[in-house]
Amino acid sequence: MSDSGAVETRPERPEEGSEEGSAGERTPGVAADPAAPIPPQPTPTPRPRPRRRGPGVFTFLVLPGLLTLSAVAGFLALTGGLPSDWTPGTDGQQVTVPGVNETYVPWLRKAAAGCTVVTPSLLAAQIDQLSGWQDDTGRLSAEQGIAGFTDAEWRTWGKDDDGNGNSSPRDPADAIMALGRQDCALAEEVTGLRTDGTVTGDLVDLTLAAFAVGGREVAAAGRVPAGARTYLAEVRRLLPRYEAFDRESPAAGGPADAILAPPVTTLVITSPYGSRQHPLTGVTKLHTGVDFGAPQGAQVAAARDGRVIFAAMTRAYGNRVVIDHGTIDGKRLETTYSHLSVLGVTAGQSVRTGTPVGRVGSTGLSTGPHLHFEVVYDGYYADPRPWLALGN
Repeated sequence: MSDSGAVETRPERPEEGSEEGSAGERTPGVAADPAAPIPPQPTPTPRPRPRRRGPGVFTFLVLPGLLTLSAVAGFLALTGGLPSDWTPGTDGQQVTVPGVNETYVPWLRKAAAGCTVVTPSLLAAQIDQLSGWQDDTGRLSAEQGIAGFTDAEWRTWGKDDDGNGNSSPRDPADAIMALGRQDCALAEEVTGLRTDGTVTGDLVDLTLAAFAVGGREVAAAGRVPAGARTYLAEVRRLLPRYEAFDRESPAAGGPADAILAPPVTTLVITSPYGSRQHPLTGVTKLHTGVDFGAPQGAQVAAARDGRVIFAAMTRAYGNRVVIDHGTIDGKRLETTYSHLSVLGVTAGQSVRTGTPVGRVGSTGLSTGPHLHFEVVYDGYYADPRPWLALGN
């Protein structure tokens, strides 16, 4: 069976903020919890997206050097730290793009893990188009931070994702995560519209169009509306600059010494790790784990001693468990178990190799009962097969 792993880019600990229907629109004045249904609202007047400010001489000649010197210290002081379950590479292979603080990359990957349509590069290109990665606090505008949220929008999508005690659109980590939640809500909305035949077109294009002018406008047009085409073209133009953010680290293979026990007794791989076209969304992206075909209700076990850091229902992965196994060769190792029919553990619980963590199911974006199993080493997805020594 195949699943939703076409572009699941990081294990997801917080709840995903996708909404049903038109909840994904950036509608000024909405002050609801993104996890709660939002009642129908009158069609808003689309707010033109901010145009990207062009870089000057300072950006090209001075800013890259300053960012290199101050990235870690400045970001940690601003946001309170990196995701606790991510350890950036220490081997000189950190993914970087000139002009972008390298410590944003883990947050981009984490934010994109909420659904199969959104990628780190897509979020990065949107931020580039919205603000050029600059938070101009002196600008007279209702939009704040690198993702350009208004106060009303922030009440809907914003959270204290980095745990520094302050939820703010001017906190880059919080802003990136909020943009991911909003985009995933829009992606879910347009996926439903395309499934029932209301709209046609590429899901990424439709999601960007909904971001620019609202889901109702996309539904009324039946495709990407004319009013969204400029924004779509600008984001598409910027995408190639950030494609490296979607790829795993060159060191992501890890030690691969078969140190993980099989999570299920049935080790028939129905969809391997690697690039593929998602069977439900049609989007071709990295399938970040392996799918083991197994009967509904079959036991799923922890692959190694560790601590459960996430165990909850998500929209894309269904019932999902993430286990932190500590460090291997100084780098963090995690495993994930998705589409479970039931959860057998809770966050914070310690487990041993073979501890039952749940049962095989088909929750989330899935075409049938199976286990989607992932290995995350040093913050990047790795092919699980060498770690399990499956021999196929």
